[in-house]
Amino acid sequence: MRGRVSRPRKPQDPARWPEPCARCGEHRQPAAFWPDGRVCGYCYKQAQRTTGVCACGHEGVLPGRIDGAPACRGCSGIRLNLDCRSCGAEDELYNGTQCWSCVLAAKVDQVLTHPETGVMSLQLTPVAAALKSMKRANSGLTWFNQPHVAAFLSELALAPTISHESLDQLPASRTRDYVRGLLVEHDALPRRDELAARYRDWATQALTRVVDEHHREVIERYVRWHHQRRMNSMDRVTQGAFLRAKQSVTVAIELLNWLHARGIAIEQLAQAHLDTWQAEGPTTREIASRFLRWAINTRLVAPTLTMTPHRRGTSPTLSAAEQDSALQRVIAPDDLDPRERAAAILVLVFGQADRARRPPHLGRHHGDPRAGQRPPRRRRHRAAATARPALAAPAAAPSHDLTAAHPHSNWVFRGSSPGQHLRASTLRNRLRELFSTRAARLGSLHELTKLAPVAIIAEALGYHPATIERHAIGSAATYARYVAARADTPPTSR
Repeated sequence: MRGRVSRPRKPQDPARWPEPCARCGEHRQPAAFWPDGRVCGYCYKQAQRTTGVCACGHEGVLPGRIDGAPACRGCSGIRLNLDCRSCGAEDELYNGTQCWSCVLAAKVDQVLTHPETGVMSLQLTPVAAALKSMKRANSGLTWFNQPHVAAFLSELALAPTISHESLDQLPASRTRDYVRGLLVEHDALPRRDELAARYRDWATQALTRVVDEHHREVIERYVRWHHQRRMNSMDRVTQGAFLRAKQSVTVAIELLNWLHARGIAIEQLAQAHLDTWQAEGPTTREIASRFLRWAINTRLVAPTLTMTPHRRGTSPTLSAAEQDSALQRVIAPDDLDPRERAAAILVLVFGQADRARRPPHLGRHHGDPRAGQRPPRRRRHRAAATARPALAAPAAAPSHDLTAAHPHSNWVFRGSSPGQHLRASTLRNRLRELFSTRAARLGSLHELTKLAPVAIIAEALGYHPATIERHAIGSAATYARYVAARADTPPTSR
């Protein structure tokens, strides 16, 4: 998998531009002729955005090159307009007179100020200040210039008050969710459990898919007294709980609609009906067993009803050799994004998935006990040690830190939504070309259970002990420890 770029470069044309760019060496149309040679348009833009401290002590934009090092305009002799007429800062200019930050600030004031009173709402003031101070002002201006975004923000500026309830009344959209996130992250709105709120909205729409009115009442009770009650007892609804609740209700609705089409009420459900329904459809219909348990507990159906359970241990698993091979591909020199490389290492070495506040300091070891011998001394795996520098880079400069979306976030793998981490589904899609994240995670946990007790692995990696115990049984770690213990026990005399 290659690193992502916002806009692919056009192919080179050596026939039309035989003399290459002095900086990148590619054959493209020159944008300027500077003391170090002709410079293509891509390098010209890059030079305008290169900032730092020159060897002479000047701090600002360093468009020139002296002995391969960036240099200021004075030292390099480059004549380039980089002085903003509004703020006087030395920066890349948007329109030849103003820098991107000044143009963005004017746009923010224009959109978020009430057109009649000329005053900005106190709730929008902190968000406006954060948007104006964005390090990547061009991204903010691009977002504001989208017609649907400008229209939404203009309507928001007219609102007398802004609340979660008033936002909920607006049509659902990514813009609404993103703006809500900005308001929450900048303390303009109180923080709430967004997944719980999203589930309530989703469940309301899901009820409309139930054909029979009586069955609709059953699903409504299932949602309210099982899923929403469970969510209300949680400190914070996790992404996994949110997705499982949606999936359970979706499959339950499918089952009840199937029964209604055959003139069968839920109270008349028999084992033959369940067997036929499950056999006719995909394996995901087994998820209806969650609904069935609830229906049995609430005495809607007979307590003897059962469904064929999912067979555990059937998911593909990467072996230790396959994990090492995948890890070598990940850490090999390439243009793979550093954050994607670090995420891949977390999955392959530590069995982690989509989120990490900081790179873990856990090593990966190998060593299987053998009968009649002491187990080899555990040591850090060479590949894991080689991968450690790749884990440190994202912590130093997390993604999405140049916008207003993450003012207080300590996520290493930040998502595009304000204050939120990268979603597991997004990570799986990005790493799909390298390996299956599920198979890699299962394989890694299998290997780790051979090296340390279940309780230690569960606590270190944030898994439930029962989950790690299943992996230990699957990897035969329990038997291996028994063999090692027998090997270390001296024979007793009779």
